[in-house]
Amino acid sequence: MGIERLNPKPNHSNVIQEYLDKPIKVKPINKTRIVIQCTLYSLLFLTIYGFFSFDYKNLNVFEAIVSTLVNFKTMFTEPHFNHFTFGEALKAVSITLSLAILTTIFGAIIALFLALLAAQNLSNKYISNAIKGFVAIVRAVPTVLWVLIFAIAAGLGSVAAVIGMTFHSVSYLVKAYSESFEELDQGVIEALKGSGANWWQIVFQAVIPSSITYLISWTFLRFEINFGVAIAMGAAAGAGGIGFDMFMASAFYYDIREIGTITYFILIVAILLEVLATRIKSRFRVKV
Repeated sequence: MGIERLNPKPNHSNVIQEYLDKPIKVKPINKTRIVIQCTLYSLLFLTIYGFFSFDYKNLNVFEAIVSTLVNFKTMFTEPHFNHFTFGEALKAVSITLSLAILTTIFGAIIALFLALLAAQNLSNKYISNAIKGFVAIVRAVPTVLWVLIFAIAAGLGSVAAVIGMTFHSVSYLVKAYSESFEELDQGVIEALKGSGANWWQIVFQAVIPSSITYLISWTFLRFEINFGVAIAMGAAAGAGGIGFDMFMASAFYYDIREIGTITYFILIVAILLEVLATRIKSRFRVKV
C-alpha cells in the first residue's frame, strides 16, 4: 500500500497563472505626482545646464579635479604642525568643545520646559501651536545668521556665538522633545490623572522616564551639530577655538598640511563623542 503524501508540492504553473491573473496596480497620475516629477526634472535640467554654462575662466575642469585630489593626498598623508604646537591644538579643541557643551546645556534645559508646553498631550492646544510656530520660525533661520544678529548687540566673539547657538538649539530641541513626549500612550496619562496625579507628577513619573532614551539621543545629536557650528563660528564670529586655526591655515597661511592636522583633530573628537553618546544611551536605556 502506498503512503499518502500529506503535503504535496504545489503546482508551479498554477501559482504563476494565479499571479498573472491578478490585476496590475497602477499608480494614478494626480496633480501632486505631476508637480513632483516636473520639479525633479526641472532641477535635473538646471543642474546639467549650469554645469555646461558655468564660466570656468579658461580652467580645465578635469585638471582641476586632479589637482584637488593631489591636494587631498598631501593634506591627509603629510600632516604637520607649523604655526601651532600639539598643546595649542588641544587647547583650541577644548575651547570649541566648551562652546558646544555650554550651548547644548543651556539649550536642553530651556527646551525641556518649553517642550512640555509644546506637547499637545500635556498642554493647551493654543499654547502648543504658538510655541511650535515660534520655534519653527527660529529654526528656519541658520545658526550663523542668529550669531551675527546677536553680534550687533554683544559684538563679535564667544558671547554672541553662545547666545546665537543656544537660540537655535532651543528651537531644534523643542521640536524633538515635544514629538518624543507626544509618542507616550495617552492611556498612561489618563490612568495617572484618574489616580489623582497632578501635572508635575505625570511629567516626572511617566513622561520623562519613558522618553529619557530619546531625550539623550536628540541632545547628543544637537551637541554634535553644535560642535560643528562652533568650528565655523571660530572663524565667522571670532569665537576662537580650532575653527579659527583652520581659517588661518586655509585663508591666511594656505598650509594644506596643517589643515590636514586640524581635520584629524576634529575627526578624532567626533569619533570620541559618538562613542560617549552610545555608552550613555545604553546606560540610561529603559524598557517602556
